[in-house]
Amino acid sequence: MKAQVNGTSRDLAEGTSVAAVVTLVGAPTSGVAVALDGAVVPRALWDKTIVPDGGVVEVLTAVQGG
Repeated sequence: MKAQVNGTSRDLAEGTSVAAVVTLVGAPTSGVAVALDGAVVPRALWDKTIVPDGGVVEVLTAVQGG
């Protein structure tokens, strides 16, 4: 199946979870937020939330600075 991950089209296996996508993009284990089709997915639901065919996933990391 196809999904958009951070603006890039990716082939993902059926049943791929949001948690698997976070690992795929190499995001750190903390300071990360994920949106699926424009809605924030709570961290507690990452393993249970499946990315649908054609889904749009944004993995965002917090950045400190001034």
